[in-house]
Amino acid sequence: MSKSQTRTPAATPATRFLSEAGISYRVAEYVFIAGTGDLAGDAAKAIGLPPERVFKTLMIEVDGDPMCVVVPADRQVSMKQAAKAARGKSAAMMDPLRAAQVTAYVKGGISPFGQRRRSPVYLDRSALGFDEIAVNGGKRGLLVLVSPEAMAALDGIAVADLCS
Repeated sequence: MSKSQTRTPAATPATRFLSEAGISYRVAEYVFIAGTGDLAGDAAKAIGLPPERVFKTLMIEVDGDPMCVVVPADRQVSMKQAAKAARGKSAAMMDPLRAAQVTAYVKGGISPFGQRRRSPVYLDRSALGFDEIAVNGGKRGLLVLVSPEAMAALDGIAVADLCS
């Protein structure tokens, strides 16, 4: 991992969740720059990983209910696929203010782990093609590198085809 630091895990709700669940992870920090429009892509460049191995965490609503989707930085979530995975009729991006209320994280720092109110989490199936993926660690500029197999084994996380 070039241009990043691997060190003792930062204490965030996400890293505490992973530790308590017994999931091994590594931490990669980078300088977060707001306003670029491609937060996950910028994170991938900053830590020197290809964008298909850095997964962005998005909060959406399926039939009005919160749902967390974790998809590769270089892909777009298909709302149709997300709704189908959750056995719902329709899906839409969640308003960033509502996402902050639901997760207790801010845009650019939303992690699928340790959210304030637990929502169903769906991991894009492409993650299973890697030994390790990077996902947000609960704050801007912090990624955790985890095994997607270990992540998918956690209670409340399902694997689905989420990208079109």
